[in-house]
Amino acid sequence: MNDSSRTQGGLICVGVAILAAWFLLGLLQNSYWALAIPVAILVFFVLGLTFWVGYTIATIQVEPFDEPEAVAEHPGEATGDTTA
Repeated sequence: MNDSSRTQGGLICVGVAILAAWFLLGLLQNSYWALAIPVAILVFFVLGLTFWVGYTIATIQVEPFDEPEAVAEHPGEATGDTTA
């Protein structure tokens, strides 16, 4: 693991700690926005993800795959010829 990855990981941890403290401060002040903003972000994320799944299903282009014909073990089985 190189130093830039460790730096990015550390910055993410610091950012999350700051956001958690900010959220906790908002809750302690009985702020409506402390709950409304995270819930709105979560709702829009789920809605966007659901839209993406629906769009992907609606626009996917699948090539029909050809099934190989059954190969008869004995000549004449496929045609019903029993004289062989």
